[in-house]
Amino acid sequence: MKENPKFIISGGGTGGHIYPAIAIANELKVRFPKAEILFVGAKDKMEMQKVPQAGYPIKGLWIAGIQRKLTLQNLMFPLKLISSLTKSRGILKQFKPDVVIGTGGFASGAVLKVAAGMNIPTVIQEQNSFPGITNKLLGKKANAICVAYENLERFFPKDKIRLTGNPVRQDLISVAEKREEAITYFKLDPTKKTLLVLGGSLGARRINQLIAKEIDWLLEQGVQIIWQCGKLYFEEYKHFSEKENVQVLAFIDRMDLVYAAADMVISRSGASSVSELCIVGKPVVFIPSPNVAEDHQTKNAKAIVDKKGALLLKESELDNHFENTFKGLLENEEQRKQLSDTIKQLALPNATKQIVDEIVRLIR
Repeated sequence: MKENPKFIISGGGTGGHIYPAIAIANELKVRFPKAEILFVGAKDKMEMQKVPQAGYPIKGLWIAGIQRKLTLQNLMFPLKLISSLTKSRGILKQFKPDVVIGTGGFASGAVLKVAAGMNIPTVIQEQNSFPGITNKLLGKKANAICVAYENLERFFPKDKIRLTGNPVRQDLISVAEKREEAITYFKLDPTKKTLLVLGGSLGARRINQLIAKEIDWLLEQGVQIIWQCGKLYFEEYKHFSEKENVQVLAFIDRMDLVYAAADMVISRSGASSVSELCIVGKPVVFIPSPNVAEDHQTKNAKAIVDKKGALLLKESELDNHFENTFKGLLENEEQRKQLSDTIKQLALPNATKQIVDEIVRLIR
């Protein structure tokens, strides 16, 4: 077996695609210290900054998704697709990878399609409980499809599916031991319950609107709030940090500590967020984004909620049900413990290692 295999990893657009890709790269480096790893992403997306910060080279494709309305971007899509497929072929010919791994995002679709056509082994890391159209198409020719949810045989060939879970930051596995450090780091009051609000790396408009509207009521309940509003909304909401017991952040670098500090979490239900919340085992209220393909965030959340591991509020229910739901959770210690215990049982903490095991099998 090669001492210095070559891997191309493609995924981006959001942190939910980027961080699993970096986790896989890091594990490959542990197994193969001399391996060459190249990332391929979409130009002008966050992976072009985050991947080099993690220590890996990246090439960008001119690609973006289709909007839901008639726009110049949509008219440009065929041209961008042809450009991305052509550039992907050039990258693959020059780099000559042993395996190509896709973690989602538009660049990933282009690279994996070309790689499969060139008979280069491909691995799909499907994070959601309801795959998007791109991965459903790519799955027909992929060598292995690593999934985080059961019952995906209706979307992918059964013999290619591997139930691994989603890669998560390894520092999240032992957050329970970091409680005191977290309280100090975020300058929190140890006598108060801490509510963590997560909207994803870019932010979530409806969650931000909810917290802005309810913040005085929440503070009256005696909680302190760490509110990650996302970089797109930081300027709009940062003034709430002037309130006592409120911290508004665009982005959180120490996710291990913020999870350690949290007593309850309000979160979107993107695949990576759900996987992380299973690992850390905190009581959570999911508020799925309805503006995603196939409503997959609701399906992700329901996979946990149906097993009594979390609560779910749709955006349309927030005005009428948020206060009762949150107050009930805050006042019911037994419910919080039950949710915490159940969601933790659904965790798949060895996902990254198992995904890399599949990649290694393809090299062999």
